[in-house]
Amino acid sequence: MSNYDVIILGSGPGGYLAAERLAAEKIKVALIEKQDVGGTCLNVGCIPTKTLLNSAKLYAHAVEGAKFGIEVEGAKVNWTRVQAWKDEVVARLRRSVEFTLKKEGVDIIRGWGSLAGGHSVVVRQAEPGTGAPAPEASSAARGARSSADAVPPPAEVRLDADQIIVATGGSPILPPIPGAKGNPVVLDSTGMLGLKEIPQSICVIGGGVIGVEFASLFSSLGSKITVIEMMDEIVPVMDPQMAMALRNALKQVTFMRSTKVTAIEGNKVLYEAKSGEKGAVEASVILMSVGRKANIEGWGAQEAGLEIKNRAVAADARLRTNLPGIWAIGDVTGKSQLAHAAYRMAEVAVADILAVRAGTKSAAQFVPETVPWALFSLPEAAGVGLTEREAVARGYEVTVLKTPYAVSGRFVAENGITAPGSIKIVVEKGTERILGVAMLGAYASEHIWGLTLALERRLTLRALREMVFPHPTVSEVIREAAWSANV
Repeated sequence: MSNYDVIILGSGPGGYLAAERLAAEKIKVALIEKQDVGGTCLNVGCIPTKTLLNSAKLYAHAVEGAKFGIEVEGAKVNWTRVQAWKDEVVARLRRSVEFTLKKEGVDIIRGWGSLAGGHSVVVRQAEPGTGAPAPEASSAARGARSSADAVPPPAEVRLDADQIIVATGGSPILPPIPGAKGNPVVLDSTGMLGLKEIPQSICVIGGGVIGVEFASLFSSLGSKITVIEMMDEIVPVMDPQMAMALRNALKQVTFMRSTKVTAIEGNKVLYEAKSGEKGAVEASVILMSVGRKANIEGWGAQEAGLEIKNRAVAADARLRTNLPGIWAIGDVTGKSQLAHAAYRMAEVAVADILAVRAGTKSAAQFVPETVPWALFSLPEAAGVGLTEREAVARGYEVTVLKTPYAVSGRFVAENGITAPGSIKIVVEKGTERILGVAMLGAYASEHIWGLTLALERRLTLRALREMVFPHPTVSEVIREAAWSANV
């Protein structure tokens, strides 16, 4: 039996950041991970997809460069090299995270961790490459993985700690569509990252962030893409007008909205539209991207008595669960499925744990309403706070400011006068307090943090008007939009 100050289940963004922060405060930490350090985001999510999207962007620039005076003859995609670069990026970053954890003194323990009552965790070795708990101790002991930066446990080990952080993450949802389960052409986002060649055609089931990013990626590389979405508009998190603008910008993608998938027969996706029209889409690959779910099974959540609400571990604003001494962060809480939200939750939980250990009270809280989102399609989109529709639904009287990106000299110089791009700011009428912002266009993901700060500090348009933006930059559209209220 080993004793720690804090045990963390899961080494995704929330888990590994919490481990780093705690270890930096001389807290003895055990980080339990059944697969690769970095979780979904680093290994099969944020990082690999953005690496592939950057390659697609470079190819698009080469193909479309003639209008800017740059002619590239014979531009082609070397998919094998693209995939190799993606794997290299992921491996380098994973090693960097593990090195940092080791340097801080964190014990990385490979295996499947389960709550075992009180503040105890039992770790069983996982089957190599699967992350599943080994069926029996002997086979686990023979097949367990380890690394220079990790501590391989015995076939089973029990750990105790003063506090526990649950960061078990989430996983793709596979809806019960007839013909989907076990179908080799039906892939989730992880499967898409391992494709050996660029598919001739892809049918994407689900027009959310993940589906649209993959649609943008592969349509830029030449695949014929069809996106089937049940809702009336794609990317439900977006302002509907901005979502429509994004959809129109993705000219190489066919979108079928208000349409339900009824079955899959081999490589055919059968659908029924709201109008009653029925049909089928044939594709080389079918991407299932209807969302993700919290990983609440297989690690003793229910057995330990953790409150499960809306199919996620219930946690308050300080990320405390209903069980004393146990916190939950990241996707498993159901509060947000974004890596940067997990980072913030980790910081809030760590602050609370340190306060508990010091006999004080932490003021840090997690506020979902001010977590920005970003969509790394071509073009990019990002947003934070309330959409116009949401603000009105909450009883606000609002003023909506919308400005095209074409007011930015740099944007026009780099993208052209007709390139899609706009910013929309929703403010409270009278006070001019900023309630929400949506952006569509180049660098949107890099600019949204400033608007997030504005929401967190409850700033008004005056603050944006008085801010000095460097010129010429695309970020100047923020100031132009703020001043448009007086024009």
